[in-house]
Amino acid sequence: MTATADALESANDTTTSARTAPLPEVEPEPSGGGERLLIGVFVAVPLLALAAAIPVAWGWGLGWHDVVIGLVFYVISGMGISMGFHRHFTHNSFKANKPLRIAMAIAGSLAVEGPVLVWAADHRRHHKYSDREGDPHSPWRFGSDVRALTKGFLYAHIGWLFNPDRTSQQKFVPDLLADRPIRRISGLFELWVAVSLLAPALIGGLWSMSLTGALTAFFWASLIRICLLHHVTWSINSVCHTFGNEDFQARDKSRNVAWLAIPSFGESWHNLHHADPTCARHGALKGQIDISARVIRWAELASWAWDVRWPDENRLSGRLTGLRGRQLGSMTKGRLARPEKPAAEAARL
Repeated sequence: MTATADALESANDTTTSARTAPLPEVEPEPSGGGERLLIGVFVAVPLLALAAAIPVAWGWGLGWHDVVIGLVFYVISGMGISMGFHRHFTHNSFKANKPLRIAMAIAGSLAVEGPVLVWAADHRRHHKYSDREGDPHSPWRFGSDVRALTKGFLYAHIGWLFNPDRTSQQKFVPDLLADRPIRRISGLFELWVAVSLLAPALIGGLWSMSLTGALTAFFWASLIRICLLHHVTWSINSVCHTFGNEDFQARDKSRNVAWLAIPSFGESWHNLHHADPTCARHGALKGQIDISARVIRWAELASWAWDVRWPDENRLSGRLTGLRGRQLGSMTKGRLARPEKPAAEAARL
């Protein structure tokens, strides 16, 4: 009886210790060679398509059908990353109703940048260690001299994708793991990749009623569009942590880069984002275009989104560096009228 009691007590102690021990930040099992090879394919093939864009445009031409289809899919998938994967799922900058959450998760998946759970987990780990040891994609990883920074820049842009370390989802995104619809959408990532690649070709073929229309739409609206969006997103990791303006005080080397603002839907106002990560508007200064913030505002007015964390003038004014004499814009917490919360959400409170 004593031995049994001792064994049970020991087992209980082990269980309690396991429950209280901090979860590892990186999965014990690294990604396999096949997974990294697949990443290489999805990085290289669109890039090769971009390299072939000029000869293809010279030979086949670039039709306005291809431009329209490509632009529509770029906006849908890019907004899915900026407004959905980043501001909503990673940082909880606003709450959204179920249809909008599902739409943002699927739209972001069409960007072919990884499943929403993986994307959000990596990004939360990035913010925890931004530009310090532990950051999965800092350009300052290898040092600050020209050679080290060049190597780090390339690593932050593409190289980190091939690192076998996998961010722990249990550690960084337990809230998303507990959300069944989002978890299911994340698990269907291969389906969304197929949709992202084939839907433009199908639309192009039906629109032109020709195989050529399907092929050109696949080239321009699938491969080229994915390549452009990939490199815009990756530029936030590399360019926006190396070059640009420091308008706000932040604990890392994040910078604002104006020329990337429109193609990134406002993500390149990266210095403000790191100064106030949960803020729904990244381009908070006057004259800074932030397309995602504007769409979030429309969703708020339509009662599809609520509890939006708009820039707080009192908090951010004290963080302005004053280097360029810029002031906060009009879309701030004190100046925006707040719509009432949806009835279903209010009933839960």
